[in-house]
Amino acid sequence: MAPVRRHDFSGPDDLRAMQALASRLWSPTSRFHPGQLAWSRYYRPVDPDALDEGEAIALWTDGAEVVGFAWAEAPDWLELQVDPARPDVAAEVVDWFEEVSDAETQSALVMEGDVAENALAAAGFAPQPEEPFFTHHSLDLVDLPPVPSVPGYRFRHVEQHEAAARAAVHAASWSDVGPSRVDEQAYEQVMGAWPYRLDLDWVAVDANGEMVASALVWLDPAQGAGLVEPVGCVPEHRGRGLAGAVTLAALHRLAGLGAAVAQVSPRGDDGYPGPQRLYRAMGFRPRARTVTWSRSLD
Repeated sequence: MAPVRRHDFSGPDDLRAMQALASRLWSPTSRFHPGQLAWSRYYRPVDPDALDEGEAIALWTDGAEVVGFAWAEAPDWLELQVDPARPDVAAEVVDWFEEVSDAETQSALVMEGDVAENALAAAGFAPQPEEPFFTHHSLDLVDLPPVPSVPGYRFRHVEQHEAAARAAVHAASWSDVGPSRVDEQAYEQVMGAWPYRLDLDWVAVDANGEMVASALVWLDPAQGAGLVEPVGCVPEHRGRGLAGAVTLAALHRLAGLGAAVAQVSPRGDDGYPGPQRLYRAMGFRPRARTVTWSRSLD
C-alpha cells in the first residue's frame, strides 16, 4: 500500500480538497456531503486561512488524491472521513488526534460500521450508542410531494444582497436552542463557499416581506445529490407548516437542476425528535446513523 503524506490545514484550497474526498465517497450512508463541510467551516465568522484556537485540521494525501482528513473541532471532539480502502490512514488519524489533543476525555463521531472503528477500538475508544446521534435520511426526488400553499406567506430564493436578513432569520429560528454565531459576515462567507447556490437557498416571507423561515440546500453536481442543511422557522411563525413547505420549495428547485436524491441528517435519538418527524413526513427515509466513540486518558 502506497505511503501517504500528511499536512496541516492552510486555507480554502484544503477545504475544497476535503470536499473532493467527501464527494468521491458520497452515498446516503457516508459521513459527509461537501455542503456539510462548507457549512461547518463558515457558519460563524472565521479567517478563511486560519483555524480557531483549540481547533486543528489535517489532510492525508496519496499523490494528488486526498484519502482522509481529520477535523478536531475542539481538543475533545474529532470529526473525520477516511477512504474505506485505506484503513492505514484511519490509524494515522487516531494517532494524530492524540498528538493534537490535551483533553482528558476524547470523542470521535463516525458512521456505524465506518472504516475508522477498528482504529478507534485499538486506541482504547469505545462506542457510546446511547449518546445523541444523527440519522442520515434520503429521498428520491422523483417522489417529491408538491409544495403546500400556506396562506399569508410566499416562498422564494434569496438574493446576493440579503446576507444580513438571511443570517437574521437563521439566528432567530435557532434562538431557543442557544445564541447563534451566524451573522452577516458569516453568511457572506457561506454564500461565497462552494457549492453554495442562491437558487437553492430558500426563505418563507410574510405579508410584510419579512423572512420567517428558511431552508438551505447544497448540490454536489458530481453525485447529483443534495443536502438539506440547515432549516429553521422563527418561533412566532411555527405551527403553520412553514419549515416543511420552504424545504419542499428548495427541493423542487434541486430536482429541476437534475439532482436525483436529497439527504438530511437530523438527530435520531429521542432528545430532539421534531426535525426527524418533519423530514419523514416529506418522504425521507432513514439509511444510517452516527456513533460516538470515546476514551478517557485519566
